[in-house]
Amino acid sequence: MLKLLLAGGVLLAVAGIVAAQSLPTNIPAASVRLGAGYLKPGEGPNSGTLLPPPPADGSKALARDKAGEARALKLQGTARFSQAKVDADIFVPNAIAVMSCAAGRVLGPKETPRTDALLRKVGSDFGLSSYPAKGMYKRPRPFVGNGQRVCTPDMEGLLRSDGSYPSGHAAIGYGWGIVLSDLLPKRRSALLKRGAAFADSRRICNVHFLSDIAAGETLARAVIAKLRVNPAYQADVAAAKAELRALAPIQPDCVAEKAALKLTR
Repeated sequence: MLKLLLAGGVLLAVAGIVAAQSLPTNIPAASVRLGAGYLKPGEGPNSGTLLPPPPADGSKALARDKAGEARALKLQGTARFSQAKVDADIFVPNAIAVMSCAAGRVLGPKETPRTDALLRKVGSDFGLSSYPAKGMYKRPRPFVGNGQRVCTPDMEGLLRSDGSYPSGHAAIGYGWGIVLSDLLPKRRSALLKRGAAFADSRRICNVHFLSDIAAGETLARAVIAKLRVNPAYQADVAAAKAELRALAPIQPDCVAEKAALKLTR
């Protein structure tokens, strides 16, 4: 019997997804809940060959990583740390709501179902693209070395066995920002900044280094180049644009998020 997992209200057959997408064997079951994306096996970038190795011991890049880690630890217990926890859960039904303030309208499965479906599918392409490199480098995450808490303690066990480099969440954050900025070009600057903040939430969460996040951005840009020439993606982008044009913008409550994100640095 296939093991069924709930993702955004839709039951997905894990074994069927893995067979269909030929996913790397090192992907944790929780990440498989992202489901099927647009890109077939071999169509997306290979992070194992696209990305350089993570920073070496004694390098300036590693020093930057450690400095970024230290800054992040000072934010534990703040509103920014709480926002990082909100950004972390990409499996909840209203996951894309974190982009609502930047979009200038409420985004979600009920409010914008076509846009929600689009972002969930590309989330798979962006996030799962990280696993060839994760499996190759098996970089330990920051909390493993510093012993401090993470913003999602229930995921700590999984994260310990899942490589830090590159960040799949960061690839999703940057990717969502890019996709939404194509849908809402007048909101481009805000959406790209929010995507970057979503990615940086992984550093604030004490589960990724700066270089992991930068590698996630590189992956997002490589994946979007493949998606933009994919006919199914193009059709869904057109449908999402039509949906957003037909919808009267509803300004979400953004006071708390704006205050939290000001604490990032």
